Amino acid sequence: MKSAIRDPAELCHVLDLPPEYEGVARSAAEQFALFAPRPLVARMKVGDPRDPLLRQVLPLDEELREVPGFSRDPVGDLAATTAPGLLQKYRGRALLVTTGACAVHCRYCFRRLYPYGATQRSPAQWQAAIDQIAADSTIEEVLLSGGDPLTIDDAALAKLAAALADIPHLRRIRVHTRLPIVIPQRVTDSLIGWLRGTRLVPIVVVHANHPAEIDNEVAAAIGRLIDAGIPVLNQSVLLKGVNDNAEVLARLSLRLVELRVMPYYLHQLDRVAGSAHFEVPIERGRALMRELRSRLPGYAVPRYVQEIAGQPSKVPLE
Repeated sequence: MKSAIRDPAELCHVLDLPPEYEGVARSAAEQFALFAPRPLVARMKVGDPRDPLLRQVLPLDEELREVPGFSRDPVGDLAATTAPGLLQKYRGRALLVTTGACAVHCRYCFRRLYPYGATQRSPAQWQAAIDQIAADSTIEEVLLSGGDPLTIDDAALAKLAAALADIPHLRRIRVHTRLPIVIPQRVTDSLIGWLRGTRLVPIVVVHANHPAEIDNEVAAAIGRLIDAGIPVLNQSVLLKGVNDNAEVLARLSLRLVELRVMPYYLHQLDRVAGSAHFEVPIERGRALMRELRSRLPGYAVPRYVQEIAGQPSKVPLE
């Protein structure tokens, strides 16, 4: 993460992009910073401004437009906050926003405007959320999210997992992370150690949107998790200019199942301010899903869903 590209000029130079992209990227990055890890950048096509991996991280001036219907908190995170950093939206589950740090700044991120200053970022600061989870016997599963929880060192995460495992009614711990995809070196023995080191059943949910994100190092990292007995699911976001194509989505799903990863969700874009240029109409998404079902075995077809603030679950879109 320390070596990630943060300067639009450097990213444009490394990828040999036309000069005009540098100025456009710099303006948008003033509102939401560029952060692109080099292992991910290495998978991008040099000289191609339309590369689907680059499009996910390159700031563009379209982000600066105000578009009706796009807001700062499109999924109702703030209304669902019951303690600092603790969100309770769905029955039996609670989500802990462990940190505001991420290994990559995805330009469509639904939390790009989240007030991370109030987030609990250390084992001592997480205690209020842990206490609230302990007091609610209906909660069986805790989701570690962010930011990205795997930007935190393993010693701190091991302490958090142990504290959660001490709560009798908890049964599962789920980690939502982009790190095995963008920096696969993060999958270490110590990571696997704390994931498997408590009585809680660990589940890892990764986030890949395009088959080009999955190179041999990513495949090996995911394989280490699965070989250790940790289920791995993938969720994607339907993104204009990235994966709004049945062939791309089919190749992604097949690549995932070859790696023993279950295609879990295909999300309709969360309408966060600055992301309107990524939106694919829902009817187009439904047409893509019909084509996927005609091409793929059922277990390789993700569920097409949308998160709507205040709803008790993800809303199926087909």
